[in-house]
Amino acid sequence: MNTRTRATTERLLIAMDIDGTLCPSGTTDIPDITNDAIADVRAAGHHVVLATGRSLSGALLVAAVLGLDGTWIVASNGAVTAQVDARWPGGYRIESARTLDVEPVLSLARRLCPGARVAVEEIGWGYQTSAPFEPGEVNGRQMVVSDEELILEPAPRVVLSAPNAATLLASPLRALGVTVNQASPSWLDITPHGLSKATALDEVRRHLDVAPESTVFVGDGANDAEAMTWATRSWAMGHAPALVRDIAEDVTGTLAEHGAATVLRALLADGVSSEVAQTVTGAVS
Repeated sequence: MNTRTRATTERLLIAMDIDGTLCPSGTTDIPDITNDAIADVRAAGHHVVLATGRSLSGALLVAAVLGLDGTWIVASNGAVTAQVDARWPGGYRIESARTLDVEPVLSLARRLCPGARVAVEEIGWGYQTSAPFEPGEVNGRQMVVSDEELILEPAPRVVLSAPNAATLLASPLRALGVTVNQASPSWLDITPHGLSKATALDEVRRHLDVAPESTVFVGDGANDAEAMTWATRSWAMGHAPALVRDIAEDVTGTLAEHGAATVLRALLADGVSSEVAQTVTGAVS
């Protein structure tokens, strides 16, 4: 009997990182092969959830390119969760938004790294910033404001960018009780305490009534580590750092090799209905 076919009718929650997994960082350049694979897994009844460090504004652009009306988005490394639906104003509804007090973060940054650029996320709009960021560095619109204005409202995420930001700021920031994701030595994403893509994805899983054993994650970054541990099945992109590849259950191809599409096609091959599985395995037994 051909054991490669697994008879199951399980509905999967397939969570996917965006930057470096579906498209190059800061873009919406998703290959047709990946777009088609996502459409096919959704047509088969599975849930595709975008789980990203991007702001909601940036994630919504990708959802639009993929035609993901009716899906869920976990944005800002788990601080913001939204449902996409074209019938709602703006095309989405916020399901969960957790925020932090910006003032302690900014005060510490100004004391230890005075020249750091700061971006404070405004959900669904973009960022208020202390200095301009290049297109693609942050998603959505930007408005340069004073430090006094940056701290006026709680925010889901604060970005700090400076040479050696990680060395100078990561440990002191964690001592404040916030979550720190290090995207690079010069870039830190700060979100409220105890949040990750995994914490938000588990809330989505419960909303969708998907069994814990029917969860999948595909990603490539250090901020994906918790989600890879959370998922029953996880794949790291082939270009992911060694630490991320070691955490994942398996490794797929690189972005250039369309590794995400390879995973989706494999899941479709595994997820044939029991009736089809019996027909196929019977023919080769």
